[in-house]
Amino acid sequence: MTAMDITIHASFLPHGDADVVQEPTDQPYGVRDCAFREPAGTLIRIQELR
Repeated sequence: MTAMDITIHASFLPHGDADVVQEPTDQPYGVRDCAFREPAGTLIRIQELR
């Protein structure tokens, strides 16, 4: 058996009312990221590697 690389091209996170914490931003350390907080209070950060 060989290992496989998996890449996620799209992901859907259904929600009723998420608060945006940080708009998508190019960071100086080489990623573009954003953050939001879902209704239960969990902070979710999404990063795009460049």
